[in-house]
Amino acid sequence: MEEGLVVARASDISQGTSRKFQLTCGNETIDGFVINFRGRFYAYSNRCCHIPIPLDWVDNEFFTRDKRHLICLTHGATYEPNTGLCIDGPCPGEYLNVIPVAVKQGEVIVYCPPEWD
Repeated sequence: MEEGLVVARASDISQGTSRKFQLTCGNETIDGFVINFRGRFYAYSNRCCHIPIPLDWVDNEFFTRDKRHLICLTHGATYEPNTGLCIDGPCPGEYLNVIPVAVKQGEVIVYCPPEWD
């Protein structure tokens, strides 16, 4: 894995919250977000599967009210937080683009997906 981008301290992203970031991979910049779901971190590209627009109509708000799913606030596409699978709305069966993430020495670090290197 190449050098990653430190997004935040793990302690700064509490359960059910998120942090947005921009990650440069080759000649492309990925708008992404990392979430803390049940104490584990997951990162995705901030693009809805239905129409390629950001999921967070309200800045940095990706979770449903009950914090059980991710949702595109524009069209209601609903995703599993731990897989990115669309389970409801206009794109069932599709997946958000996963961004590799790790926690090292208390820091949340994201990496360019292999297909973007």
